[in-house]
Amino acid sequence: MTTTAPATATTSRAPGLSAVHHVAFTVPDLDEAVAFFTDVLGAETAYRTGPIATPGSDWMHRQLGVHPRATAHIAMLRLGLTLNLELFEYTGPGRRRKMPRNSDWGGHHLALWTDDFDACVRHLAATPGVRILGEPERVGEGPIRGTRWVYFTTPWGQHLELVHAPDRQPYQDHTDVRLYQPQAPHEGRGT
Repeated sequence: MTTTAPATATTSRAPGLSAVHHVAFTVPDLDEAVAFFTDVLGAETAYRTGPIATPGSDWMHRQLGVHPRATAHIAMLRLGLTLNLELFEYTGPGRRRKMPRNSDWGGHHLALWTDDFDACVRHLAATPGVRILGEPERVGEGPIRGTRWVYFTTPWGQHLELVHAPDRQPYQDHTDVRLYQPQAPHEGRGT
């Protein structure tokens, strides 16, 4: 007679998970993307590495979910005080070469905080290859009333968003959860 061990109880939360370490994007041209994020958006390059490849092995597929013969070049950037941004450029067979729309599965955008929304919009609008999508908006009602935002695309078509929000938002009246947002240097410092 065979007995089965009782199922082990699991928690609904991953143990020790406390923060986002980095966000990563695959880009068509790593040099172009690094230049955009550093020269236009003010990021700093922490390191670059590659090529990463494993000829004769399926490591790239097992570990990264890409074609076994794929090759990667990687750059890790620091953007602002809180974001580590990892950029990948892959070569190899089987790659889709089209950016997903925000509505596609896997669609995405990165929202960037600015202390000076209007000046940042003007800067981006004047940057060759950047396309501002529509007009900047201010949320008029709801949980994030007063938030200003606009989407824009990088020269290679990746969606980004520019955001600025007031210190106090209506959602805070209904929950103890607080969304992270930087404080402008003059706000909340007691000076």
